[in-house]
Amino acid sequence: MAARILLVRHGQTAWSRSGRHTGRTDVPLLDEGRRMARALGERLRRAPWNGLPEAEVRTSPLVRARETCELAGFGDRAAEWEALVEWDYGAYEGLTTPGIRERTGTEWTVWRDGVVDGESLAQVAARADEVIAWARSADRDVLLFAHGHLLRVLGARWLGLEPSFAAHLRLDAGALSVLGWAYGEPAVERWNDRGHLD
Repeated sequence: MAARILLVRHGQTAWSRSGRHTGRTDVPLLDEGRRMARALGERLRRAPWNGLPEAEVRTSPLVRARETCELAGFGDRAAEWEALVEWDYGAYEGLTTPGIRERTGTEWTVWRDGVVDGESLAQVAARADEVIAWARSADRDVLLFAHGHLLRVLGARWLGLEPSFAAHLRLDAGALSVLGWAYGEPAVERWNDRGHLD
């Protein structure tokens, strides 16, 4: 059983700043996103993390997550993993929520209504479940660098909740979250922690 799962949402990009749904489009970090990644790395090198010397590190292969991982100082230890890529938004890729609502004429949300020509929420949850099964089989901490919606679904599934519960888990660019255990039950130790950015 993994001691902890540390989740890092990649740093700020032009698309994340403007609220555009960024799934498989390989958008690079902004300078602000690079600063976020470096600040996170400085934080994880200090107590209580002490550089997480025994942690197994995985990253989404998309450049915004991979570069966050590298700038935080974990690139040489990280393995890329397709299961960590962001939700495939299909026809809604690059659009904002207001833009999608205008297009559909509804009060659309990704969590309730899904996307056209992309992944279903159930498919994203299946990938999250794959990551959780792997993490729970590890006997050490794991550190994951990935994306907002995927990590929110992972948080919901870690707790054994429906994937749509992820709608209630805000996760900002550059944030650190930790999933762990309380009395043998899956628990959230910290969520959307941006202390290194304040």
